[in-house]
Amino acid sequence: MIPTDTGRDASALYNEDLAPVPPDKRQWGAFEIFNVWNNDIQSLFGYTLAASLFLTYGLNGWLTFAAIILAGFIVMFLVNLSGRPSVRYGIPYAVMARASMGVHGARFPALARGIVGIFWYGVQTYFASTAVALALRAVFGIDALAADGAGTFLGMAGVDWLAYLIVAAFQIGLFLMGIEWVGRFLNWAGPFVYAVMIALALMIWWRAGNGIWSEIGVIFQGEGDGNTLSGFIAVVGVMVAYFAAVVINFGDFSRFVKTEGQMRAGNFWGLPVSMAFFSLIALFITAGAVVLYGERLTDPTEIVARVDNLALTLIAAVTFFAATVGINLVANFIPAAYDIANMAPARINAKMGGLIAAGIAFFIGALWVAFISAIGIAGFVETVGALLAPLYGILIADYYLVQKRELDVDALFSEDKAGRYYYRNGWNHRALIALALAALFSVGTVWLPGLQSLSGFGWLIGAFLGGLLYVVLNKRP
Repeated sequence: MIPTDTGRDASALYNEDLAPVPPDKRQWGAFEIFNVWNNDIQSLFGYTLAASLFLTYGLNGWLTFAAIILAGFIVMFLVNLSGRPSVRYGIPYAVMARASMGVHGARFPALARGIVGIFWYGVQTYFASTAVALALRAVFGIDALAADGAGTFLGMAGVDWLAYLIVAAFQIGLFLMGIEWVGRFLNWAGPFVYAVMIALALMIWWRAGNGIWSEIGVIFQGEGDGNTLSGFIAVVGVMVAYFAAVVINFGDFSRFVKTEGQMRAGNFWGLPVSMAFFSLIALFITAGAVVLYGERLTDPTEIVARVDNLALTLIAAVTFFAATVGINLVANFIPAAYDIANMAPARINAKMGGLIAAGIAFFIGALWVAFISAIGIAGFVETVGALLAPLYGILIADYYLVQKRELDVDALFSEDKAGRYYYRNGWNHRALIALALAALFSVGTVWLPGLQSLSGFGWLIGAFLGGLLYVVLNKRP
């Protein structure tokens, strides 16, 4: 039951965006959750990843396909755990974290998650703008950039800057219209991208003929080196790591779902089922590209460019735009908006947090081509992301094992020193110790050569260690 006491309204920890969403105000069902995952899977990077997995680890196609499905079930299990408390209490991740980290200590995980979200939001905004620029060039007959980059600013020509501004404004406008409009966009984008990808696959099949089945057979036979187990584990680990950022803050979306059953249904159809279907489409198109062009192209934009058809170019541009904006809203923008709002709830609401995130991310995306992509920023982002792994374990262990699935929602918004989640000066030092010790391992998988072989599963092991240490420390008097 969600308390209705409004005494917390005056708290510096409270604003309407972080407040519990009452059951009668929730508009999402299984279809919306299904499309949250569809948009996460269908991005340009998601397609390239799915296609590459069949070619990279030396497994035959059947084992690769099985590994992808297993990864889908693992992620489904993880998000069912992290999403359940938010369905019950209607609170976002930033508030949920207060139960384990303390009402003030929760700002740390929110800040870490926000940094990762803002960075990737800026980068994905740039990549979405390349789809819009592709359409503008095709429609107006604008030549691509010259090889010497003449007439560009920060690596982008005027049409690129126009496309970048269009995408940035579109995302902000959609977010400011509210979560209902975000849900509507996801519901449109998910099926639309699937329709276009299926149409592209059929067109590739029509042009490639029956030779496509021979190439698919070659891929499914595999080009293995005998190290089947390590390859299988690697594929599972890569796919789980791909969704790691959304796993921890899935409550930001499940809080809008009417029932837990709808959340579970959406997760099932959107993760193992959708991942398997989309991977097969990617495999089919990749095999057709081999027959048509003599090489395995895993980037769909390269395949569209080879077709050289104006109508297809425009449709593909809209598709890539929709898919990339979809994942940007799900994985980056909305989590960052809530996380920034949690830093100072009395002064910053979710809309203001979104504007702050968008403002910072605008400069990150604008500098991507000229500077950031060349300075190895990935190590920094992966390190911050590795810090999130133990936070997931702590969140789950606290709710299910320490709190016994019962939260005092009003105490989550209270600065009363005798409050249940105030701990010591608003920080739970036991959680911080568990986080620090477990993070040594998860961060080590990024930087230490001896642990980098575990990088695919570093997130899962870090999460397990964080939860285990948290439970052990809480058993101490």
